[in-house]
Amino acid sequence: MARPRLCRRIFSEPNVTYFKPRGIPLRELEESILTIDEFEAVRLKDLERLEQEECAKKMNISQPTFHRLIRSARKKIADAIVNGKAIKIEGGNFTFEEPHGRNRCGRHNQ
Repeated sequence: MARPRLCRRIFSEPNVTYFKPRGIPLRELEESILTIDEFEAVRLKDLERLEQEECAKKMNISQPTFHRLIRSARKKIADAIVNGKAIKIEGGNFTFEEPHGRNRCGRHNQ
């Protein structure tokens, strides 16, 4: 039996959840779905420039899990850029760390 997934901690929800190539009607586009926990992994590693160990600690996951998460996110982003797909950010298994120590956890379906 597989181990249940832990909620991955995120600190920043995306302000924009959809990106598409210019000049192509939405109905003609394929989508690449980036989960919110993948979005957070990219934000921490590539934008904040944190080390993988620190990123994993912040997200409350192991380093191997973080590595799989960032590889998956980067592959989806590359696929969208190279193949002209839209990127939709939604879903995942995460808890949002809100100010004052409150958080909400649960599976956020796509």
